[in-house]
Amino acid sequence: MLMSTSTAEELREEVRRRYAEAALAVDDGGGCACGEGSCCAPESADFGESLYTIEQRGELPDAAALASLGCGNPTAVAELREGETVLDLGSGGGIDVILSAKRVGPTGRAFGLDMTDEMLALAARNAAEAGVSNAIFLKGVIEAVPLPAESVDVVISNCVINLSVDKPAVFAELARVVRPGGRIGVSDVVAEDRLAPEERAERGSYVGCVAGALSKGEYEAALEAAGFGDVSVEFTHEVAEGMHGAIVKARKPAPFEREGGDARSAGIDETRAIRDEIARRVVALARRPMR
Repeated sequence: MLMSTSTAEELREEVRRRYAEAALAVDDGGGCACGEGSCCAPESADFGESLYTIEQRGELPDAAALASLGCGNPTAVAELREGETVLDLGSGGGIDVILSAKRVGPTGRAFGLDMTDEMLALAARNAAEAGVSNAIFLKGVIEAVPLPAESVDVVISNCVINLSVDKPAVFAELARVVRPGGRIGVSDVVAEDRLAPEERAERGSYVGCVAGALSKGEYEAALEAAGFGDVSVEFTHEVAEGMHGAIVKARKPAPFEREGGDARSAGIDETRAIRDEIARRVVALARRPMR
């Protein structure tokens, strides 16, 4: 799933532009209006605020719910505990950060990372309206998380990893920022293993969270290459033929579980090596003959 620099930059800018438009649409008093071919599909129960319970929606400002563009509910599967530090990759209007901040309580923290100024501004307003003081929003890309190594207990994300233009870098960053014994709980669009990348692209656009989706096997291989264990990818609902909303879980082994008991933090060289190994495994799977 590698691409040229120019193609990657163009896709990232298209994603940024579509989600900026979505944030502005909410600011204007409308719902999700990011346009045809985006993750947002207000007419479908496969995406957006309908995937959250009535009780959860009741905890949120209207603008946070309206700005929800995801394909799942990661806070429902991450098993958050009081006092934990949570990171949401691609936090959008802040819905999952706000819910996470409430779950971890005043002794915990919830970070939201997004590359879109408009979404960051909307999320900050939503958190203030929700009365949440332990939500922190950061500007950046998920391929280069602006947090120290081993600084978070849980990483969540809602239909964002499929949009990344450099997925090996994302998984390497997961390995870097998650503390030993920490975990991930991600909602994402995932393809069945029988679909080649070209077949996924036939079913939807990149900004529509379809063309860039990994297969189940590719997801598992990438997380395992990054050093995670207890990896599971569970399909929840079909969003296109052979493409599914999915719950992705994994755990980073604690120091005593690692071979040789090595408890060192991943340095730059190790992070690069992890990224290269993830890319190798994902490419190998993508090139395998289809049945």
